[in-house]
Amino acid sequence: MNRRPTPPPPAGTHRNLLTDRPELYELRFPDPESTAARWAEAMLRAHGAGPEVLDLGCGTGRDAAWLHRVAGRTVTGLDSSPEMIAHARSRHPGPVYHVGDMRDFTLPGRFDAVLCLDSALLHCHTNEDLDAVFGRLRRHLRPGGLLVAEMRNGAFFLGRTELLDAPRLDSITHEGVTLTSRTVLWIDHAAQLLRRTRSWAGDDGAPPVEQHSAWRLLFPQELRHLLAHHGFTVLALHDRPGPRTDPPWTDGTPGTPGTAGTDGAGGTPRTPGTPETADGDRLHLVARLEPPARKGS
Repeated sequence: MNRRPTPPPPAGTHRNLLTDRPELYELRFPDPESTAARWAEAMLRAHGAGPEVLDLGCGTGRDAAWLHRVAGRTVTGLDSSPEMIAHARSRHPGPVYHVGDMRDFTLPGRFDAVLCLDSALLHCHTNEDLDAVFGRLRRHLRPGGLLVAEMRNGAFFLGRTELLDAPRLDSITHEGVTLTSRTVLWIDHAAQLLRRTRSWAGDDGAPPVEQHSAWRLLFPQELRHLLAHHGFTVLALHDRPGPRTDPPWTDGTPGTPGTAGTDGAGGTPRTPGTPETADGDRLHLVARLEPPARKGS
């Protein structure tokens, strides 16, 4: 196993190349079939969500724009990166976009559903961060509204090291320059974080760039407890095919709404009483915000 990298520098002393340059993000993580947005729409339809959707951590805006343009939803996108939001407004118009922190934002009105895709929720590293974002969700969701999330699965790393054993090398080419990244993942057990050190080097002679980031590792039972504490009922929580699994979810995946003989929630066929599994490296969540209890009831 790799030697553990040195701890990251204090927050604010580094930037993220793919966040600062959203066009590179879309090159590095292409989604030509809009799989993430189609999966989200299938979950929204399966659970009867209304048309008004907040995409929390919307990134480049391509998912929000597909839901707005193709699915006909009224979509608002929020992301903490001004560069991402500028890219979304220019390249993926349609939704209303805002720059903001998911732990502390106020938008007008309420929504029928909130999306939190590609591990966006896991950028909340502390328990206080998670309480804050769930508090924002309670304030911005209508009673009965849905939270649809897709994220790394903390339980995957219990005894599993294949994502930690060796650096990963990837390359993208943009405007004639090839950029190669070397990525190392390691677990900060005390903080319950999956930390990442990634260095970028181009073939144009520019100095290399090193950046640091991290995701909170949430476990299925821990996530259920957090959601219940904040007034949510979990409708689905599983590792079954999703937009970033291998193989990925498709419209024909057993469990897609309208597919006979399945549970209708975007997963594999289920025998009644069979528990949902959480062995894979991605976790898929659908939860409903329950109406507040009436006093005296």
